[in-house]
Amino acid sequence: MVQDLTYRPIGIFDSGIGGLTVAKAIMHVLPHERIIYFGDTAHLPYGDKSTAAIQAYAVKICDLLIRQQCKVILIACNSASAAAYELVKEYVGSKAKVLNVIDPTVSYISQTYPGKTIGLIGTKQTINSNVYKKKVDELDKEITLKSLATPLLADMIEEGFYNDSISESVIHAYLSNPELQHIQALILGCTHYPLIKKQIEKYYKGNVDVLDASQIVAQNVKAFLEEHHLASDKLVGDHKFYVSDFTRSFEESTRIFFKRQVHLEHYPLWE
Repeated sequence: MVQDLTYRPIGIFDSGIGGLTVAKAIMHVLPHERIIYFGDTAHLPYGDKSTAAIQAYAVKICDLLIRQQCKVILIACNSASAAAYELVKEYVGSKAKVLNVIDPTVSYISQTYPGKTIGLIGTKQTINSNVYKKKVDELDKEITLKSLATPLLADMIEEGFYNDSISESVIHAYLSNPELQHIQALILGCTHYPLIKKQIEKYYKGNVDVLDASQIVAQNVKAFLEEHHLASDKLVGDHKFYVSDFTRSFEESTRIFFKRQVHLEHYPLWE
């Protein structure tokens, strides 16, 4: 049975292209794992949705990922991790293991930056949920967390505005906010943000560590699979990509990410 489980896929879902940063990092760290990716493009961004709405989307997506026999479901979205992780875990039950993107990041900063001042940028849903602050405070490492909602960034990235003068202006406007002054590191608290990591690093000129959560999460998934004897030793079948609303821009982004043609399957959450 364990042998059979190891060849089942890893399910990853996000509101759009952001979770592809996590999927790509996982494929790099775990080349023998098959990925089933769901981008809920019909409802993006999650960052300005209510908790109840995000929970409803998450449950519908998990129905699909369970039917695809995923051994692990990773909520590759900070907003959904904040709003729906506990509910999804309960809903999925013993059918699959459920992971989120917040816990590994909090664990990493607690080990790496005790007693330091850390910045956090993310969607309104992630920042207003206060989930990072609660989890950081629980660890009692005397870390000061300075948070700022940066709602334009995910939309901007979804629309393809990154690594240009428009994104540079928006990034500068947010990072110069007094709320983010005197930090030693910055958590990119949205899986879209690694796409603008270079621009953020350029702004800080090497004075602030910019933390790409996708790399931290991928290492966490690897450790989890090994610990639970779920790691595959060979790739069985091909990766699959689903979207709730088909868009050419998502297909193009997916192709650029993985440097190959990717077939997107349209799967509306509600008929």
